[in-house]
Amino acid sequence: MKLNADSMAERFTGLFDDPAEPLVVRSPGRVNLIGEHTDYNEGFVLPAAIDKAAWVAVTRRTDNRILLFAEDYHARYDTALTTLTPTDIHWPNYILGVADQLQKSGITIGGFTLLLAGDIPIGAGLSSSAAVECATLFALNELFELHLSKAEMAHIAQKAEHDFAGVKCGVMDMFTSLFGKKDQVINLDCRSLFYEYLPLDLKGYKLLLLDTNLNHRLSSSAYNTRRQQCEQGVAWVRENLPAVAALRDITGDMLEKFVKDRDPLIYQRCRYVVEENHRLLQACRDLRNGDIRSLGKKMFETHEGLSKQYEVSCPELDFLVEAVKGNEDVVGARMMGGGFGGCTINIVKEEAIEKLVDSLRPAYEIATGLPLTDYVVSVENGTELMKKREPVHA
Repeated sequence: MKLNADSMAERFTGLFDDPAEPLVVRSPGRVNLIGEHTDYNEGFVLPAAIDKAAWVAVTRRTDNRILLFAEDYHARYDTALTTLTPTDIHWPNYILGVADQLQKSGITIGGFTLLLAGDIPIGAGLSSSAAVECATLFALNELFELHLSKAEMAHIAQKAEHDFAGVKCGVMDMFTSLFGKKDQVINLDCRSLFYEYLPLDLKGYKLLLLDTNLNHRLSSSAYNTRRQQCEQGVAWVRENLPAVAALRDITGDMLEKFVKDRDPLIYQRCRYVVEENHRLLQACRDLRNGDIRSLGKKMFETHEGLSKQYEVSCPELDFLVEAVKGNEDVVGARMMGGGFGGCTINIVKEEAIEKLVDSLRPAYEIATGLPLTDYVVSVENGTELMKKREPVHA
């Protein structure tokens, strides 16, 4: 199905016995240029919304039922608003979790019928789950006239991910999906949610994503373990420096003094995050100066840290990054997202992309036994109302 407001509305009408015209919302996935695993440590990130998105078409119901249909799975799900619990089917959880959080926040909503579709590759580290949560929340905000700000929606969507998907993620994915702007990256302070837009002028280069086709499942990976290790490091520093609240407040010297001798592995994890925050602030300067090559060098450094210090990479991701090192057409590359699979993000000369992918694909398949998928993405706007609803008559 071609994804646009009219096709979503038409498909919705064909699926459901509902006379009302649905409202339609588009919410994008994201890439992150640099600043990985820093968000839940109250640090800095540098993400951007992309041209792949989750789409929802929604109408209100006169009862308290929630009726869902996922186009990609050709699957329905039906439940009551008053008995929301996570399901083993997974995909409804991102929608139900939003409804659950709204109610826990004391916000009244009614039943609704929702069609979900999208073109964000699942498991590629492009935050398809956050896109679904934000699309749902943005739509319900409009549908029930809740008057929530985008910042409020980001936090509600984050809590939905925590409670219903079981992933203790930071706020970056949701914030980026909601606040993205065309041809801009977001320098986001994940503690205060202060942000600024920085122009992404790639000067003849493009963002190329190389998908390992190794599906990462954050909830069953070491993602939550890494978060606990970071929190333990902070707790040890705080015993001596009570003002410290997160790794964002900690220096390398503090880690040397208070963490290294107590647990070398936790020291290693924390050291990566401290260094990554510093790299990101330097990368912002590179963007302001239009220095794409310096930015790319830092991306390679980030991958080294993620692979060797934080240990969230895998042989497939490492292969793809190593394969493009030294290629004059590639200024930077690294694994992106939670890790253990998903994509690498590469800044590549536009005219060299086809040749690069053609040479990598057979080499990757021989090395890993997996196919290589590629996506060229552009930076686009965040969550948007694409089609307003018609008045509903009970």
